Amino acid sequence: MTFLVDSHCHLDFPELAAQQDAVMDRARKAGVGHFLTICTHVTRAENIRAIAEKYEDVSATVGIHPHEAASEPAVDVARLLALADHDKVVGFGETGLDFFYEHSPRAEQDRSFRVHLAAAREAELPVVIHTRDADAEMAATITDEMGKGAFTGLIHCFSSGLELAQLALAHGLYISISGIVTFKKAEALRDVVKAVPLDRLLVETDSPYLAPIPHRGKTNEPAFVAHTAAIVAELKGISRDDLAKHTTENFFRLFTKVRMAA
Repeated sequence: MTFLVDSHCHLDFPELAAQQDAVMDRARKAGVGHFLTICTHVTRAENIRAIAEKYEDVSATVGIHPHEAASEPAVDVARLLALADHDKVVGFGETGLDFFYEHSPRAEQDRSFRVHLAAAREAELPVVIHTRDADAEMAATITDEMGKGAFTGLIHCFSSGLELAQLALAHGLYISISGIVTFKKAEALRDVVKAVPLDRLLVETDSPYLAPIPHRGKTNEPAFVAHTAAIVAELKGISRDDLAKHTTENFFRLFTKVRMAA
């Protein structure tokens, strides 16, 4: 499998939805063979599922971003499991802790995050974790929740320190790298990439945000994952094809419910 997977994009966001077919076509021409479109609001879950149903090579998640933990309707495990009962819904999230913006109170973020982890544990589906400026709290929560029973998942758009990466890896989680790795001041992240085992890495865009160099400052889109993958391959000392092969295999190993496009 030498195509790339964009393991985290937001195809429902207006910047991409307005030209969705063209965005998908450009990505496929750039070597992207599968897309995971991520839910940030449970109130938009139906729309996100519809996008995944429209395209054979798109899968979806269901969840509440930590920014929306206080504004979205509170969900319990049963509700999340019901929303995930769909062939194209392959995981939960994005969820987690964001103490940089704190658009939602920390207690609400924590409550929502733990509900998602419980659902992931029960459904045996991976969870997409968002973390920013919350390394210590994230490490403590992962450790505490793993003590209740193992769950699978990844930390997406990784921008934290090596210590959190090592803890996540020790608990069997994966690390996903975005266009941030191409930024001039991202030397610490590049050091993390060098340290993460090749069989635990994924690549993503987090589009429409965080466009990699040479597109920084523009609307990001799934095609640009190729630029991120090129830098990750260079850091790992392997060819771009080998990087694509490994990260794609990792994606399908983690997201076992994904139905690959024929």
